[in-house]
Amino acid sequence: MSPDSNRPDRIVVVGASLAGARAVHSIRSAGHDGMLTLIGAEPHLPYDRPPLSKDFLTGERGADALMLDPPGAYDEIGAEVMLGTTATGLNLDARTVAVETDGPNSGEQVPFDALVIATGASARPLPGTEGLDGVHTLRTLDDATAIREGLTTGARVAVVGGGFIGSEVAASAKARGCEVTVIEAASAPLVRGLGAEMGSLVGALHGRNNVELRLGVGVEGVLGADRVEAVTMADGTRIEADLVVVGIGVVPNTAWLAGSGLHIDNGVVCDATLCAGPPGIYAVGDVVRAPNAWLGGGAIRVEHWTAAVEHGMTVGRNVVDPQRAIPYDSVPFVWSDQYDARIQIAGHPDAGDDVEVLVGSAADDSFLAGYRRDGRVSAVMSVNAIRPFVRFRRLLASHPSWDDALELAATLA
Repeated sequence: MSPDSNRPDRIVVVGASLAGARAVHSIRSAGHDGMLTLIGAEPHLPYDRPPLSKDFLTGERGADALMLDPPGAYDEIGAEVMLGTTATGLNLDARTVAVETDGPNSGEQVPFDALVIATGASARPLPGTEGLDGVHTLRTLDDATAIREGLTTGARVAVVGGGFIGSEVAASAKARGCEVTVIEAASAPLVRGLGAEMGSLVGALHGRNNVELRLGVGVEGVLGADRVEAVTMADGTRIEADLVVVGIGVVPNTAWLAGSGLHIDNGVVCDATLCAGPPGIYAVGDVVRAPNAWLGGGAIRVEHWTAAVEHGMTVGRNVVDPQRAIPYDSVPFVWSDQYDARIQIAGHPDAGDDVEVLVGSAADDSFLAGYRRDGRVSAVMSVNAIRPFVRFRRLLASHPSWDDALELAATLA
């Protein structure tokens, strides 16, 4: 450690994710001039994940266009990058990370003064499909590459899960000329995030684009010897499939932290500054469960692109100057592109909130809806209403009342 205010000399970031990459750059921007190492399990430099289910699957964007930084960016800031290197353990007493790799550094213990955990999450597999060709989850560039190879004209694609990833994959598969069925066990897509009413409105996009939507029925199993042939449903029906894409959620990558002494509970549990408890240990992105000052209340885990960026920037400052650490405070934001629709959500909607269209018309596929909880606006959601959404997103920062929302809506009518 540096004698200057306990500032760390060597900082290690585990996870070459969006959050990890932003943390590295933020650490340098905050004035850290010591050793800085980024460890990534994949062989790729940090890349942007949202296009994997959109432009990359449709073929409109190649792998090179996904890279978050230009070639040589990490050399320019003096950061060591260890790719194809998996973290397997954390020793807080020795302040080391154990790693495994196919190269000469396998079994190495990487020392640190301060650590940023950015190992993200892994896609949850569909039980019973292990080793069966043609069944995929989508989380990594390699996953997306394998799926894209199967999206040939006329291919029968079954998408299990009607959340954002499943819906985006369905739209991309349809754009590639596939026959697509989306299977969702809930009464509507995106119920967990949007509630039944708004989920149904968004889900109607599938039908209008000739994608079959199977709701309220679960998957019983997947048939096939070496390669998938069909998906069987709990109601006894069968959906023929050449390709199955599973989008049923993710699991935070915390197994390597077992026995470390960190508090692990659906992610690395942190305080409001994203500190995991022991001095100099932080977590960012999908792997962290921490409070958001805007939301109030306890720790939550958020799997949004914007949160990953903001986490990385916040921790980059906090890890360099822990004496002046600041809490994470931001209005949650996420977007999704499906067919010809841009869907945007700000705030924290709950299925129990009252919801009302405030601007535009759902019948025209261009509207903004507000979510009301205890007389205040908890969230807004829009479909193809970008300008009104920007105005309401700004309004949310001040924790507006429902009357504030109605007043703003009147100016946009």
